[in-house]
Amino acid sequence: MEYILFAAYLVFFAWLITKIRFFTLSGLSHPQIIIIFLLKVMAGIFYGWIGLYYGNLAQMVDTWGYHYNSILEYQLLKTDPWQYLTNIFHNPYEKGLMNFFDSSNSYWNDLKGNFFIKVLSILNIFSFGHYYVNVIFYSFISLFGPLAIYRVMIDVFPGKKIAILFATFLIPSFIYWTSGIHKEGLIFLGLGLIIYGIYFSLKERRATVKRISIILLGLFILLVLRNFLLFIILPALLAWLLAARWPKYTLYVFSTVYIVFITLFFTARYIFPQFDFPQAVVTKQQDFLKLRGGSAVPMNELEPTAINFLKNIPQAINLSTIRPFPGDVKHILSLAAAVEIDILLFLFLLFIFYRKSNVKSKELIYFCVFYGFSVLLTIGFTVNNLGAIVRYRSIIIPLIIIPLVAQIDWTRLNKVIFSNINNNNNIDVS
Repeated sequence: MEYILFAAYLVFFAWLITKIRFFTLSGLSHPQIIIIFLLKVMAGIFYGWIGLYYGNLAQMVDTWGYHYNSILEYQLLKTDPWQYLTNIFHNPYEKGLMNFFDSSNSYWNDLKGNFFIKVLSILNIFSFGHYYVNVIFYSFISLFGPLAIYRVMIDVFPGKKIAILFATFLIPSFIYWTSGIHKEGLIFLGLGLIIYGIYFSLKERRATVKRISIILLGLFILLVLRNFLLFIILPALLAWLLAARWPKYTLYVFSTVYIVFITLFFTARYIFPQFDFPQAVVTKQQDFLKLRGGSAVPMNELEPTAINFLKNIPQAINLSTIRPFPGDVKHILSLAAAVEIDILLFLFLLFIFYRKSNVKSKELIYFCVFYGFSVLLTIGFTVNNLGAIVRYRSIIIPLIIIPLVAQIDWTRLNKVIFSNINNNNNIDVS
């Protein structure tokens, strides 16, 4: 039964994505869209297989845990629909809804898992609870996120379709972590919807009800699945909107907004004690340090002061942007992550030496850079588990890499490479 459902749904969704205008308006051909979709399905299957047979080694048992819990929710839907519809709103904790950033005994911390399980339980209605059939549904839903980013970026960088195509869909860690049944696929969907809705609203100088709804949906997804990403995106969005109003002062606008928000980050607690953001970050780090997973690495413990955060910036950058090192490799996934980060750093060097700017929206690029590195710093401040770091940063990598590869002068680089090859071939060795 599972094989028949899998084949039927695979054919159906491969056909459906060629009929949905959101996909067809991307400029990708039908075969290209289908290939990308099938790659996501394959990555999702591999993700599930790794989680089933090597879950403890690769620290990926969560995906099957979510699946088994979604089966229970699916059964609850059939036996007690009212309980199924209302249990997600149940809050057993004394603090109510005030412990927004807490990692334990918090409704908001539980919500991200409960909501994701609820989504999977809905998919179970159509898949009859089969994990790998759900992979097809999840690949289809999560494909909207990168498609939204792709449509934005090809508009920002005209004539860079191939580079943007590879940087959007084919970064290994990105396609792996956002295709497997885990929260990353939906989180990137939220980011994609926000960026898509705001970019085209600013470009066309009008915000339709449809676009506002898309933006609000994206913000809601971030709120329920990873609320710290919502908190971090607010200054980036504000700076983007202000910079669109005064495009000549884009860098000044972004710098000013971030200085103000950083100041509020460290001082808000003196006005409203419940908004002790530095302590929330310290607490989050302490919670990760207690986990002590197989890929955990030593890190300095934070203190809730501006000076201590400043001192730990190099450590945060090291953890979130250039790890894992070759010495950190323990299995095939960590090897792939180590190779990938080296390739991405090499692309950064190419960007430095072979840059050619042709950007239609500097404000969007600054948004990607400021928001992307804010997220990376947050990960580096709080997470010491390399497996978790690779997973968390996977959804930010495209926002940083796409503008980078789109501004590399690949034509000039090709001329340099082939010129050197021809010169070497013409050397007289007689």
